[in-house]
Amino acid sequence: MIETAIIIPLLAGFLGIVIGLVIRKSGHQNSDNIEKQITEIGRQHAELTGRLKSFTQAQEDARGQLNRNLAERLDNVSKTVTDNLKESGEKTSKTLTNIGERLSTIDKAQQQIATLSGQVVELQQVLDNKQARGAFGETQLADIVKDGLPESAYDFQFTLSNGKRADCIIRLPKPPGPVVIDSKFPLEAYQSFRRSKDEKEAQLALKQMQSDTLKHAQDIASKYILQNETAEAALMFLPSESIFSEIHLRLPQVIEKCRSLRVYPVSPNTMSLTLNTVRAIMRDVQMREQADLIQKEVETLLIDINRLMNRVGKLRSHFDQASKDIDLIEKSTNKIGNRSEKISDLDLSNHEKIKDTNVLPDSN
Repeated sequence: MIETAIIIPLLAGFLGIVIGLVIRKSGHQNSDNIEKQITEIGRQHAELTGRLKSFTQAQEDARGQLNRNLAERLDNVSKTVTDNLKESGEKTSKTLTNIGERLSTIDKAQQQIATLSGQVVELQQVLDNKQARGAFGETQLADIVKDGLPESAYDFQFTLSNGKRADCIIRLPKPPGPVVIDSKFPLEAYQSFRRSKDEKEAQLALKQMQSDTLKHAQDIASKYILQNETAEAALMFLPSESIFSEIHLRLPQVIEKCRSLRVYPVSPNTMSLTLNTVRAIMRDVQMREQADLIQKEVETLLIDINRLMNRVGKLRSHFDQASKDIDLIEKSTNKIGNRSEKISDLDLSNHEKIKDTNVLPDSN
């Protein structure tokens, strides 16, 4: 915007140029006309100057208003920016807090994963060792049996008459008699089957699994099924649900062969169900034993009742005889009383009357 101090001199110079041109052009005119023209020009100059001042003042007012508007808008913008920055800062702080909490949760989860990984490695080391794997199966079997049966119903590492030691024996009454449970873990063949890359390797692994499982079943049948000592069947405990499922799904002939040997494979889940059945059998046996005991007690009670009734009958006969004796005694007493009254009424001076009153005594 051009300043007023610059515009006014420019207008004055421009007006002087115009006046000079008018004088030069009107030199032949008279002086009156020139003065009129100069006067008119002065008037126009004054009017132009006034308008210019008004315009300048309007510009100053507009510029002041513009500055005020700009200042107000800058304040609003500054306040808005400040509020937005504060809100953004709070959101950022809250987000960072949430991120920190999530990172803490992730860190805990990583620690748990690391712990689980270590446990998996330890478990794998246990399973890779045959002796440790056997101990693992026996421990799992012991935990299931302890949870399912009372302590008096089982024994671990029980030695039979043939010198063979069973992992567990369930003390069932005859029939069927004590049931032997032996833990077996055909893991190598199962792992080979899981790692097989084609059908040929899978079939070889299944064949090995079949051979191992049947070998275990034959060993159990020959060692732990003894006539007149154990039940006619035994249980083969497989500590893995996966192995149990694969044998049932892919090797049904193995299950049939085991049943023909009277050896029944069980998994942890089916073992728990089997123990529920065993517990029901034990309760039934206990109820039968209690029923026999109750029957004997009832028979004894009946004998005692009969004896009591006989004794009551005898006592009643004694009471009846005593009652009869009491009646006789009362009669004799009444007669004695009557005679005493008669005697007291007699005149002792009248000897004849005394004779007349003498009678024989009552036989009663």
